[in-house]
Amino acid sequence: MNSLKIIFAGTPDFAVPALEALHDKGYKVVGLLTQPDRPSGRGLKLHPSAIKLKANALGIPVYQPSELKSKESYEMLAAIDFNVMIVAAYGLIIPQAILDLPSLGCFNIHASLLPRWRGAAPIHRAILMGDEKTGVTIMRVVQKLDAGDMIKKTEIQISEKDTTEQLTKALAELGALLMIEVIDELNTKGELKSTPQDEASVTYAEKVTKEESKIDWHNSSDVIARKIRAFNPFPVAQTEYREAICKIWDAEIGVDSDKNAKAGQLIKLDEFIHVKCGEGVLLVKELQMPGGKRLKSKEFILGHRLILGDVFKS
Repeated sequence: MNSLKIIFAGTPDFAVPALEALHDKGYKVVGLLTQPDRPSGRGLKLHPSAIKLKANALGIPVYQPSELKSKESYEMLAAIDFNVMIVAAYGLIIPQAILDLPSLGCFNIHASLLPRWRGAAPIHRAILMGDEKTGVTIMRVVQKLDAGDMIKKTEIQISEKDTTEQLTKALAELGALLMIEVIDELNTKGELKSTPQDEASVTYAEKVTKEESKIDWHNSSDVIARKIRAFNPFPVAQTEYREAICKIWDAEIGVDSDKNAKAGQLIKLDEFIHVKCGEGVLLVKELQMPGGKRLKSKEFILGHRLILGDVFKS
């Protein structure tokens, strides 16, 4: 018998599969808690998020407070009849008074293998650091950042081609499946077993900033390739070319054929743009100049009349 009444708290696309999975499995989601609509696009008009649109389509009431610390926010949630809260990249701090409202607990879908990569950007950081695997952890929500006891986790390998966009989609689907397993168990048994995190193994995934997106061509080709994959689709790795900011969307490690070239120098132009790095060579595959479209390297070479010896600046 399904006695669960769920409030779902989530904002970005990552949260959508879990909300949809709960609905499809027949669980009663009595409300979506999501951040206010944000301005985007030309004219910076307010646009609803994908999860808000999904909730509207499913007939789930939507609540969009700008913060949860106020008396008004507490009273709004206290007036809703729910006994479980599920959080997936909600993005706002949830006060203890609100965490105490659901009698069966508050559970988070976190996109890492905790205790590695607590924090805002676990997928970016896993790719940047060259982790061979990542995954999803379902944990209890506590006031300390991503420090709650772990209920269930599952892992996947990170390939040498995975971008943050691709990995986010994969982990969102994985998180939805894992959360259903947890909720099924909670619905059947009325409680969940959990395991404390090893505090000695904690690492933090700081929020990614645009300032980090600049490529230092003195780094090795593998480090630069990871940055390009990690920063796709945001904030996108960039370099300076002909006094303009050039975004690099896609690249892979190549073979070093010119030991005497300097870092950032274009040493070969064919289907790709071969760029000398501090160690090794990077094959740039897709680029974008300001105001222009994303172009495959061959189109970029012709359109911008690249020549050997040109330099991408750090």
